[in-house]
Amino acid sequence: MPYIPFTDEQKQLANSVDLAEYLRVRGEKLERAGIEHKLIYYDSSGKHDSITIRGSKWFDHKNQTGGGAIKFMQEFYGMDFQTAVQELLGQRVTPLSHSPPKAIAKEEKKEFKLPEANSNMHRVYAYLIKQRFINPNIISHFAKQHTLYEDKEHHNAVFVGVDENGVPRQAHKRSTNSYGNSFRITCEGSDTRYSFAHFGESKRLYVFEAPIDMMSFLTLYPKDWQKHSCIAMNGVYENAVLTALKSHSNLSEIVLCVDNDEGGIEAVDRLRDILNENGYSNVKRLAPPYKDWNEVLKAKNGAPALPAVPNKHKEEYHRQVGNLQYLKCRPDKLTSQIYAAFKNGQYKYLAEYALALYH
Repeated sequence: MPYIPFTDEQKQLANSVDLAEYLRVRGEKLERAGIEHKLIYYDSSGKHDSITIRGSKWFDHKNQTGGGAIKFMQEFYGMDFQTAVQELLGQRVTPLSHSPPKAIAKEEKKEFKLPEANSNMHRVYAYLIKQRFINPNIISHFAKQHTLYEDKEHHNAVFVGVDENGVPRQAHKRSTNSYGNSFRITCEGSDTRYSFAHFGESKRLYVFEAPIDMMSFLTLYPKDWQKHSCIAMNGVYENAVLTALKSHSNLSEIVLCVDNDEGGIEAVDRLRDILNENGYSNVKRLAPPYKDWNEVLKAKNGAPALPAVPNKHKEEYHRQVGNLQYLKCRPDKLTSQIYAAFKNGQYKYLAEYALALYH
C-alpha cells in the first residue's frame, strides 16, 4: 500500500473515533456493561467478552493490553497503520464482521494446565515477605489451600483460581525477580470466571485488582479476616466477581478495594453499574491512601511508596457539578422546562441539566 502522509490532526481524529459505535455499524456484536461496552466474539471454546470498550479506548482483560482506536484496528484486524487510519477516517470500508479479529483466530481451545510446582516455595516466600512485606501466615494459608505455590521452571509465584468444587480453573503467574520489569501473565486455557480468592461465611466480599493487593490488605487488617470473602480480579474485569456472587448466596455486600489511580477510580463507577444491573445494590468503595494496598504496606514498613494518582477528569467533573447554578429542574416540570430552554435558546441550561442528571 502506498505511503499516505496523514497530518497530525488526521491521526488524532482517527485515534479518537468512538469504537463501540464504529464496530456496531460494521456488524460486530457488543453488550452494554455499565458505562462501557464488551466486544462479543465466539470460537470453538465458546463465547468471549474480555475486551471492554469505552469511547475510543479499549482494554483486553485477558491479555492485559489496551490502547486507542488505531491500535485496536492493528491488533485485532491485522491492519497496518495506513489502512487502520483510512478505515477510521471513513476513506475506505472493509466489512469487518466478515473479517474476524485476530483475537478470534488465535483464541483456539487450549487445555488449561497448572505450571509444574517446585519442590519448595523459598523464592516466593522471600519475595512476598522481604519485598512486599506480606504476613507469612497469610502466605502459608493460601499455600496450604494449594492456591499459591512456586513454579518449577521460572520460580514465579502462581496464584490459582478454583471452581465451586475446588478444581483449579485459572492461574496467574507473577515474577519473583527483584530486577528488571515485573512479569505477569494469566496461564493459557484459564477460565476467567474464576480467580484467586477466599470465601468466608459473612455477607461481605472485598474486591481487589491483584492477588498481592488482596494479601497486602489482609496483612494490614488481619482481625477475623477469614470470616469475610475476598477476590482478586487480575485487572478490573468483573467476570470472576459475578461468578463468585452467584455461587455464594451469603454474599450481598461488596466492597471495591481497587487501586487509587486513574484506572481504578474510573473502574469503580463501571463495576458499581454492572453490580447494580445484576441485583447487587450494596456496593461500597474503600480506597487505599496510596496508589494500592501494597504501597500502603510498604509505607507502613518504611519503604518508598507510590502516592495515589488523582483522576483529573473526574475531579474537574465534580468541580463543575458543584458549581451548577442555572437549572433547578423539578421532575414534574421536566418536559415544559426543557421545551422552554430550547425555545429561549438557553443551551447552557441544558448542558448543566445533562451534567446534573449524569451525576
